[in-house]
Amino acid sequence: MFYHYHPFDPYFPLGATKVIVGTLPPPRFTAGDLKPDDVNFCYGSRDGQLWPILDTIFGLNLVYKNDAHAIDQRKSFLEKRGIAICDIVHAAKREKIDASDLGMQDIELRNVLSYLSKYPKIDTLLFTGGNSKNGPEYFFRKHLAANNLKLEVVNSVVPRIHRFIFQDRTYRTVSLTAPSGAANRAVGSLETYKKLKAKDPKFNTIDFRVLQYTPFF
Repeated sequence: MFYHYHPFDPYFPLGATKVIVGTLPPPRFTAGDLKPDDVNFCYGSRDGQLWPILDTIFGLNLVYKNDAHAIDQRKSFLEKRGIAICDIVHAAKREKIDASDLGMQDIELRNVLSYLSKYPKIDTLLFTGGNSKNGPEYFFRKHLAANNLKLEVVNSVVPRIHRFIFQDRTYRTVSLTAPSGAANRAVGSLETYKKLKAKDPKFNTIDFRVLQYTPFF
């Protein structure tokens, strides 16, 4: 069994109002066996799409290298925009060493609510995936249930929006389409995507995510 632990501590810039919540980076980040164009920071996989999406939205001119400058660029952006990152999975075990959420076993969750207590300006949680098994919303629902809390539907259309009350504060959650290649098939099946693609044959799944993510970042 491979013990897949999260190599990055939660990142909370002072004054953050939003927090990105995912699961785990690919196992090579745990093993420290990064590729030259990986960035040794949250969502830094060369195959991940979150930073390219944010790069497109904000014109960040990010570099995609395994060096300190690439990390500093991303931290600077998060600080300026008041965005934190706190993935919900602390660790899991795997029989097959890959990045599949479904492959995680014996999962240990982070106490995300404890971080919300520490950072009172946060009012929005941005899930990098929905309520499918072992996705960030799925785990967060379990986390809430363990604390006698639950999500209430605000908008059931993708990206689904919920809310919950914790310590007399109301939070909004947004379940974004996962920024991974594995989610492209799901994107392709969405009617909204099909209509946009029909209008512009060059429209792709990254373009779709850019449109979806922009209002929430």
